[in-house]
Amino acid sequence: MEINLQHNAPLKSQVRPTLIGLDRGQIATALREFGLDEKPAKMHSSQIYRWLYHQGVHDFSKMTNLAKDLRIALSAHFDLSRPKIVEKLISTDGTRKYLIGFGPGIEVEAVFIPGVGRSGALCVSSQVGCTLNCTFCHTGSQALVRNLSAAEIVAQVLIARDDLNEWPTPSEGRQITNVVFMGMGEPLLNLPNVLSAISILSDGEGISISRRRITVSTSGIVPQMHELGNIGASMLAISMHAVNDELRNQLVPINKKYPIAQLLEACRTYPGASNARRITFEYVMLKGINDSNAEAKALVRLLAGIPAKINLIPFNPWPGSPYECSSWERIEAFAEIVNKAGYSSPVRTPRGRDIFAACGQLKSLSVKKRASERRLKG
Repeated sequence: MEINLQHNAPLKSQVRPTLIGLDRGQIATALREFGLDEKPAKMHSSQIYRWLYHQGVHDFSKMTNLAKDLRIALSAHFDLSRPKIVEKLISTDGTRKYLIGFGPGIEVEAVFIPGVGRSGALCVSSQVGCTLNCTFCHTGSQALVRNLSAAEIVAQVLIARDDLNEWPTPSEGRQITNVVFMGMGEPLLNLPNVLSAISILSDGEGISISRRRITVSTSGIVPQMHELGNIGASMLAISMHAVNDELRNQLVPINKKYPIAQLLEACRTYPGASNARRITFEYVMLKGINDSNAEAKALVRLLAGIPAKINLIPFNPWPGSPYECSSWERIEAFAEIVNKAGYSSPVRTPRGRDIFAACGQLKSLSVKKRASERRLKG
C-alpha cells in the first residue's frame, strides 16, 4: 500500500500533539492532517486506537501491525507519553494516590481505591482546582486554574492501569472496575471534555468500562444535568449534604444559584434514572450541623419519588477545618432512619486518610508540603 506522507519531516520547533484522548474519528483526522490519504487514515486510526486503549502502548515502535517507516514517521510527529507522576503514595489500606503533573503549576490527583473482592474504583479529577468553595471540602479551597482536557482525564486512567499492570484490557479479574468523577473540580463545569472522556473510557474495544460503572458527581449544576444523562448515559451522584436551602447555601454555595427544589426536579427527570440506575445522594456527616434524626427524616421526604440511594460519608478532617465528623453512633442512627424508609444507605468507609486521599482531601497534603518547602528554602 502506498502511503502519501505529505508532512513526514520531524517536528523540531513544535510540541508534538498527543493522540491520547482522541476517538477513532479524531485520530483519523489527525492522520489525514499528518499526510495519510483517506483510506489508510481510517484503517490505521482503528489500529492505533486499539493499541492506545486496549494494549496500553505508549510507543509507536510497539505497534507491530503498522509499517516500520510509518511508525518512525508517526513517532516524530505525535506524542504518546504519559504525563509525569510527581508523587505516588500508598495507604496502609491499599489506596493509591497519584499526583500527576501536566505542566508547570498544572497538577491534579487521582486516587485508586481497592474494593472488596474483585471491584475497585479510580477517582479522577476534571479540573485543576475548583470554583465552588464547598466549606467542608479542602479541595474546594484551592483556586481554579483551568479545565482538564479529555486527554488529561483519560491519561489519569492510563497511568493507574500502568501502575496496576492492567494491560492489555482484562476481560475479567481487573482491579479498576469503576471510574468516578469525584476528584478535583466540578465535572459539569467541564462537561464537553468529561463527555469525550466517558466515550473513550466506555468503548468496548478499548478501556471497556461500562457506562453503568462510570459515575459523575455534581454539586448541582442543574442546566448541564440533562445533557450528561442524555449523552454521557453515566450514573449520577449528587453532592447533597443538607436538607434545606439555608444550610446548603453555607455548605454548598452553588445552591444559591440552583436551590434544592430545582436540583431535585432535575434528578426526577434525569435521563435513564430508574430503580436499576438509581441516583446516589452523597451526604457528608458533620457533627451537630446536619446529622440529626429530624434531618434524616427530612432527607427521606425530599427524595420521595426519585430512584435513589443515600451514601453517608464520614467527614474527613483536614488542617484548619471548622467541622468535626459525626460520632459513629449518630451516623448509625441516621442510617437506620433512612434504611427504614426503604433507601439503601451505605456508610462510605474512609479510605486513604493517612495519605490525604480521602473524600475532600485531595491535593491538600501536597500543597501544604510544597508551601512548607518554599518557606524552608526562603
